[in-house]
Amino acid sequence: MRARGGAGPRGRAVFLAFGLGLGLIEEKQAESRRAAAACREIQAIFTQRSRLEADPLAARRRQGFQLEEYLIGQPIGKGCSAAVYEAAMPALPVRLEVAQGARRPGSGPDPAAAGAQEAHAPAAPAFPLAIKMMWNISAGSSSEAIFRTMSQELVPASRVALAGEYGAVTHRKSKGRPKWLAPHPNIIRVFRAFTSSVPLLPGALVDYPDVLPPRLHPEGLGHGRTLFLVMKNYPCTLRQYLRVNTPSPRLATVMTLQLLEGVAHLVQQGIAHRDLKSDNILVELDADGCPWLVITDFGCCLADEHVGLQLPFTSWYVDRGGNGCLMAPEVSTACPGPRTVIDYSKTDAWAVGAIAYEIFGLANPFYGQGRARLESRSYQEAQLPALPPSVPPDARQLVKSLLQREPAKSRSGRCEINIDGIQSSLSWGPAWCTAEGRLPPTAHGPREVSVKRPSARVAANVLHLSLWGEQILALKNLQLDRVVGWLLQQSAAAMLAGRSCVETKMKVLFLASLECEALCQAALLLRAWRAAPGQLCA
Repeated sequence: MRARGGAGPRGRAVFLAFGLGLGLIEEKQAESRRAAAACREIQAIFTQRSRLEADPLAARRRQGFQLEEYLIGQPIGKGCSAAVYEAAMPALPVRLEVAQGARRPGSGPDPAAAGAQEAHAPAAPAFPLAIKMMWNISAGSSSEAIFRTMSQELVPASRVALAGEYGAVTHRKSKGRPKWLAPHPNIIRVFRAFTSSVPLLPGALVDYPDVLPPRLHPEGLGHGRTLFLVMKNYPCTLRQYLRVNTPSPRLATVMTLQLLEGVAHLVQQGIAHRDLKSDNILVELDADGCPWLVITDFGCCLADEHVGLQLPFTSWYVDRGGNGCLMAPEVSTACPGPRTVIDYSKTDAWAVGAIAYEIFGLANPFYGQGRARLESRSYQEAQLPALPPSVPPDARQLVKSLLQREPAKSRSGRCEINIDGIQSSLSWGPAWCTAEGRLPPTAHGPREVSVKRPSARVAANVLHLSLWGEQILALKNLQLDRVVGWLLQQSAAAMLAGRSCVETKMKVLFLASLECEALCQAALLLRAWRAAPGQLCA
């Protein structure tokens, strides 16, 4: 008879197995800690290297806060709340002889009637800047009221943009002010913001007479003073670019990635754009003709310090954002109530999925008329049109995943994973994942696990890995140490490469935004897609 408390062979085996299990868990945890530390170090290095374009007004920190300092050219575009004009700041602050077709505000009558002379006009000077003039119908004419009413437009403003405006400090510290957005290469920067009297600019009497003040147009409804924003002048919008250009599948993937990087930065800052569309995305071409995309027009954004991305939707009077066609289903189907909250953390990513159709050469399925048009309130995922076969499979899967109706849902009989809830300690060889990357069935049939619409950060990492991480994805036994080795290789290559190439810039952005957990989720998602092609997002 064994003594009390003794352990037989079976008990000793259990204790041994338990000890070995603890050892393996501790080893995995140590590996995860090493990988997370390496990611943080790489991120710190490339955060400093991902420099923004120089502020064209940096050398004139005390200038540019009055409309009279600028040379105003022809209109660039017009929206529902503003008009944008090309502009320049003369090198010398003296009375210049202005080229025909450009003028100083208040220097004379509206030149719109001089259209017949355009063909004979001398070449206009270069206009590196753009000035956005907001239409002031209801904000009043005081600077304080204008800033308060149009505060969302100031979210991407630089820290010196308001330095010359009286009351700027009060605006930045006022209760309920919008968040200040840290700069990002794929997001517009506002270099100057100020209020001024509304001038009669080229085309005003033809393009927007109703919003002019009565002193400029007798039937105008606008106030005499409004907000002006000074930004970089970009050649075209994404919509204009796609009218005359057909990007290759790889280039289109890189363009979609740029949008996801911009949106991921917004989410990280607790901001939702809420009005993403190809008209609100600007394009600049590098020396090789490759497009660089920049998100603009923050007039509908959610940037509240108190609510973050969780907006209480207590009544229909709560602003849900603009562009109803590209409003994510969780927003368009929301019904107000005392406890209703709209989660905007993945809504912009959904809009990128819709815009991706345009980038890959198809019509946006949520635009148009008739049966061909889908509505975000009621569409079914099976109705989404198939992307062209030339589009990389990973990109096709990602677009379908971004356009899932629900941010989180569960299906049966599918090889799916919960990419947002997985623990990093399990991310590189979980017990339920076979050596080939497949999810084995349960004793009761096919495994059922939840799948979520990926966040913008995970979606961006998916495309990064798909474009440049095949070396890692091809490994059968994916381990964090190997991933760290690959990241170090990518870091060295990015440091040695020239920074003018769009793809190099994207690699630097990837490394500057590196998060171990999000990278793990993206790799698992890609491996699951490839293990069951055509099933996850069919």
